Amino acid sequence: MYTIEDLSQAKKRKDLIEIALNKGMPVNKALQNLRYEEELRLLQIEMVNFQRWVKKNGIRVAVIFEGRDAAGKGGAIKRFKQHLNPRSTRVVALSKPTDVEKGQWYFRRYIKELPNPGEIVLFDRSWYNRAVVEPVMGFCNQQEYNQFMVQVPGFEHMLYEDGVKIIKFWFSISKKEQKKRMDSRLLNPLKKWKFSPVDQKGQELWDKYTYYKEHMFAKTHSTFSPWIIVKANSKKTARLESMRYVLSQFDYSGSHKSKTTILPDPNIVQRYFRQIEQIDI
Repeated sequence: MYTIEDLSQAKKRKDLIEIALNKGMPVNKALQNLRYEEELRLLQIEMVNFQRWVKKNGIRVAVIFEGRDAAGKGGAIKRFKQHLNPRSTRVVALSKPTDVEKGQWYFRRYIKELPNPGEIVLFDRSWYNRAVVEPVMGFCNQQEYNQFMVQVPGFEHMLYEDGVKIIKFWFSISKKEQKKRMDSRLLNPLKKWKFSPVDQKGQELWDKYTYYKEHMFAKTHSTFSPWIIVKANSKKTARLESMRYVLSQFDYSGSHKSKTTILPDPNIVQRYFRQIEQIDI
């Protein structure tokens, strides 16, 4: 424990750290959190610079966050947008389709949410609901699923040709980590709203999710719209590295002056390929 004398002598944070280390106090976790907060701050500064460049040049950016339930998608999106101008940044998290939308072309409800020139849109789940969640939970039939899988590469190629920059993240967590996070949600009154019957089925239908996930990668991973796998057992690491990946994909003004690296760790963020070592198989 710090004494009154210790606190009076300490002028800066590094002085407190030095005193703690000399006394053998367990500060490793606190130091890790401090490093995380500082890295997050620097990357969020870069995100602000990036957004300014996107706005000035009329770029259209869509970042898709996919993954199993409790993979950390929402937490990552929160950090992405935390300090961005809300006038040119949107989060899209659509609820289940209405009866009218069910009678329309599946992609129509997503097309109207795509970014306008100078805008960044963050999709908390996307049209890929039909590739994994819907067939697993029985929310679509086989014909609807097959039609989607045939159409989605062409749909994304049209967006690519029209100049929309799409980044597709899959946040990958282990079965053990998913259970730990779901149990935590049930115990936290501030997070209970995140838990749903669909989440509860996540553990029971783990292998079925894996089957459809692998089919999705095989059918929809392309050179113009690749899947980017983020190892997300560590929420904080996943947030930082996914942010770095987005920044690394653009030659925005001032990127070379960044006070932290904007190149993602290749051990955490990888482009999908069949032999990649995944943690949510």
